[in-house]
Amino acid sequence: MEGTVFTASLEGMKHVKSPEGEMLTKQFLEVCKLILPVIDKFGASMVLVKSDIGGNITRLENKYLSNPTEFNHLYSMVQAEVAAKTTKSSSSCTNGLLWLTRAMDFLVELFRNLVAHPDWTMSQACTDSYSKTLKKWHGWLASSSFTVAMKLAPDRKKFMDVVSGSGDVNADMEKFCSTFSPLLEENHKFLASVGLDDMKAS
Repeated sequence: MEGTVFTASLEGMKHVKSPEGEMLTKQFLEVCKLILPVIDKFGASMVLVKSDIGGNITRLENKYLSNPTEFNHLYSMVQAEVAAKTTKSSSSCTNGLLWLTRAMDFLVELFRNLVAHPDWTMSQACTDSYSKTLKKWHGWLASSSFTVAMKLAPDRKKFMDVVSGSGDVNADMEKFCSTFSPLLEENHKFLASVGLDDMKAS
């Protein structure tokens, strides 16, 4: 493998915005998809996260494919739902974008922890990231499932070896966090501007 498992997503992030600075749907979803192989390396502990992310990517992608011109910009899907008053539906793209962004927040925080705390176990890194990101949006059931799953986190050294490939995994992880974070922040700001950044899991 050339580079690390982050190499492709780092490359993809260069194309997420249009020349006018608009977030592009296809390119943003592409970067999220490129992170799925990284999640695979966590094995059983991330099955829930992966299926959640995959489902939300598919939902947004299907909407985009229904009219690539109209939905070329990521936020246009939400704006269409705001106009149609369907944002609160559990199957809305707004809901999909919100939860996709939150799941990515969790991963960014997790990678940050792995870089910042070389002495932490994978389980510690996962639990800390979860409590800082997803936990406040999850109900009791989702939270319990997550806590159990985190106990299945892989051995840290094995994981780092697998994701390193032929590159400098710590540098790539750090770069991934610093480049992707502002994009996620932008999603939150936009969702907050239309009053939709505080939906909880049912």
